[in-house]
Amino acid sequence: MSSPDLILERPATEARLRAFVFSDTGARVIAGIAILLLWEVVVRLFAPAYVAKPSGIVIAIPKVFSNPAFWDSVGVTVGAVAQGLAIAFVAGTLIGAAMGRIRLVENFLQLYVNGFFAMPMIAILPLVTIWFGYTGDARLATIVFAAFFSIALNVADGARATPPEYIEVSRSFRGSGWSRLFDVVLPSSMPYLLAGLRLAAGRAVVGAVVAEFYVALPGLGYFILFHTRTFRHDEAFVAVAVLTGACVLFDIAVAQATTRFLPWYRRDERTD
Repeated sequence: MSSPDLILERPATEARLRAFVFSDTGARVIAGIAILLLWEVVVRLFAPAYVAKPSGIVIAIPKVFSNPAFWDSVGVTVGAVAQGLAIAFVAGTLIGAAMGRIRLVENFLQLYVNGFFAMPMIAILPLVTIWFGYTGDARLATIVFAAFFSIALNVADGARATPPEYIEVSRSFRGSGWSRLFDVVLPSSMPYLLAGLRLAAGRAVVGAVVAEFYVALPGLGYFILFHTRTFRHDEAFVAVAVLTGACVLFDIAVAQATTRFLPWYRRDERTD
C-alpha cells in the first residue's frame, strides 16, 4: 500500500475505533475489561493466594466443566428454580389480578403481601425447614416465597391500570367476569407481569442458593459453599458465573419477548 493510501486509511481506522468506543457494545466491552483488570491487580497485590481472580477462574473453567457433580448441581438448582417460578407465576398472576380488580380482595391481602415482600427470605428459612423438613421441599417453598410477591404486586398494579373503557367495552358485549379477566385485564397487565417476572426470577435464584446454603442440599449453592470453605474460590466462582449467566440469559429472553410481542411498550426514547 502506498503512502497516500496509508494517510487515507488512518482517519478511517480512527473513525471506526471511535465509533466502537462510543457504541453500546464498545462501552460494555471496555467497562468489563477495566473491571477485570482492576480485580486481578487488587487481588494479586492485597489478597491471599486462594482468593478468586479472573486468571484463576479462567484456568478453573475446564476442571469445573469436566466435573459431572457440577452439572448434576446445575440441573438440580435450575430445575427447582423453574418449578418454583412456575408455581409463583400462576399463583401470583391470579392473586395479583384479583387484588387489582376486586376491592374486597385488595383490602384483605394488600397489607400482608406488601409486608411479606419486604421480609428477608433468610428470616423464614428456620420456619420453612421446620414445616417442610431438611429436604428439597424446603428449597421449593423458599423459591416460591421469594418469587411470588414480585409477580403479585406487579400484576395488581397492572390490573388497576387497565383503562376503564376496556372494561366498559367488555361489559357492553355482555362479557363474563372470567372473560374480562383473561381477555382484557391480563393482556392489559402484560407489561407489568413481565416486569414482575424478571424481578421474580432473580429473587428465585437467590432463594434457591440461600436454601441450599442453609439446608446443605445438593445444588449449585452447596457446590459454591463447599468449594469456598475448602479454599477453592476459583472453582466456586465458576459456579457463581454460571448462575449469573443463567439469570442474564433469562432476562434477555424476557426482554426479547417484550420487544417482539409488545413493541408499543419497549420504546427507547432516550437522547444521546
